[in-house]
Amino acid sequence: MDVLRSSGHAVVIAGGGPTGLMLAGELALAGVDVAIVERRASQELIGARSGGLHARTIEVFDQRGIADRFLAAGQVAQVAGFAGMRLDISDFPTRHPYGLALWQAHIERILAAWVGELAVTIHRGREVTGFTQDEEGVDIALSDGQSLRAQFLVGCDGGRSLIRKCAGIEFPGSDPTTSNLIAEVQLAEEPAEWGMRRDAVGVHGLSKLEDGAGVRVLVTERHAGHTSEPTLRDLSEALIAVYGSDYGVHSPASLSRFTDMVRQAAAYRKRRVLLAGDAAHVHPPDGGQGLQTGVQDAVNLGWKLAQVIKGVSPDGLLDSYHAERHPVGARVLRNTMAQVALRRMDDRTKALRETMSELLDMDEPRRRFAAMMSGLDIRYDLGEGHPLLGHRMPDLDLVTAKGALRTFALLHDARPVLLNFGERGRLGITPWTDRVQLVDAEYHGAWELPAIGAVTAPAAVLIRPDGYVAWVGDKTRQGLAEALTKWFGPPMM
Repeated sequence: MDVLRSSGHAVVIAGGGPTGLMLAGELALAGVDVAIVERRASQELIGARSGGLHARTIEVFDQRGIADRFLAAGQVAQVAGFAGMRLDISDFPTRHPYGLALWQAHIERILAAWVGELAVTIHRGREVTGFTQDEEGVDIALSDGQSLRAQFLVGCDGGRSLIRKCAGIEFPGSDPTTSNLIAEVQLAEEPAEWGMRRDAVGVHGLSKLEDGAGVRVLVTERHAGHTSEPTLRDLSEALIAVYGSDYGVHSPASLSRFTDMVRQAAAYRKRRVLLAGDAAHVHPPDGGQGLQTGVQDAVNLGWKLAQVIKGVSPDGLLDSYHAERHPVGARVLRNTMAQVALRRMDDRTKALRETMSELLDMDEPRRRFAAMMSGLDIRYDLGEGHPLLGHRMPDLDLVTAKGALRTFALLHDARPVLLNFGERGRLGITPWTDRVQLVDAEYHGAWELPAIGAVTAPAAVLIRPDGYVAWVGDKTRQGLAEALTKWFGPPMM
């Protein structure tokens, strides 16, 4: 086979959707040679996919200094919800107490522009067709007969992931019980009814596209279990079954099927192959959590993979990726299954929805569910201790020697930060100064976490590049050296 490169890449990412793009950006920020293999000839995405961003994903982009690009393109709104029941997060302690209505096509366009600024190589119009791995790296075969060599291969290639299948990673879960068609089409006749409706079969909707030139259709099929690509005839029959007419549907710009199948990779890593996004977990779109979970997979993995490649940390650091993200994915699968169960319109399900609605009108349940659905309550199990440990670091307005700074501004380069709120100079970390920023700071406001509330102000916090707190200090250095070594490699001699 011909080889596309002379020296190879440190990482090859299969798939250039939101997860793959975010991971490429994270690796590029760390100075890692990364390339994306993407089957599409361009970044253009036709049709409706994910419809927005949740608060934690906006925060993740803010940590990299690019949130304003998304906010300028979308519409700020309260988008968090559970089974269609809206959950207001406007009182949450975050700089972004809202979601963002923005179609995936625009999200990908913005991410691709950012990745382009970071000079990431993208091999377009090609697919990975297979690979073999050895102790030193991975040989990757492409659809045009050429190949790539990399130290690591990451599958961000969707729910039908070839990377996952070729790696022999099991994908346990449950088969679909319901099936939906979503399309952008032309209609010859004006529908008598616009908007959403629910019936015993499921959820359906007809709405005009933003440009006014077409119609977006969502319709639940009467029978699940279809495995072939949907056709215009399938859509016509589904519309007639629900509305009594197909309104002369024609000229589909996009047509796809989604189900309530839930599956999760048994392992997110197998030697030099890793999985992220839909390649690692598939679930119904209820709650709009798919894109968010994939982007946050990428941010958790990126800095760890970079440190292993650069020899800063041992290979074992990559095991924490599965340990931390698999439980997050499992919880998403669980809550989407619960939401699907609440879609039905029989009398018993209606009663349950009404009960859930009453519960979610109460402050405590609302805060708990809203924090879960917006991604703001994620906590990695880093042991017992201060409530901040394992949670996202709040974006505080700090006073430093360089003037006023936001916490997230210190994370723009995806480097870890040790914030010292005590006596200046007391936390000398000379053996790690090549890897960790030490910032003496003051903060005079309250410390709060979503769904938890006020927490005791710490004397110091060690923040990972993904924005999660790895160590919390009192007035001593106890445990700091161990945390620095665990997450950012042994001390420099």
